[in-house]
Amino acid sequence: MRLQVIQDARGNATGVYIPIDEWTKLKKQYKDLEILEYEEPTKAQLLGELKEAITQLGLIEKGKLKSRPAKALLNEL
Repeated sequence: MRLQVIQDARGNATGVYIPIDEWTKLKKQYKDLEILEYEEPTKAQLLGELKEAITQLGLIEKGKLKSRPAKALLNEL
């Protein structure tokens, strides 16, 4: 397997690049790896999530929904 280590400006390792053919072989061998793949959200998904967030903010302002600490929100992200 030919891995490439990705480094920041200081030379610290920040990630690993795995060629796609190697990644495909690993996914076949270890089925749980598929959950690690990130799929870019679609524009429709992003707009839907923003709409939901705006709706929730309106409910919070009206006192119909309880707010939560910013730390809890950041942990969710």
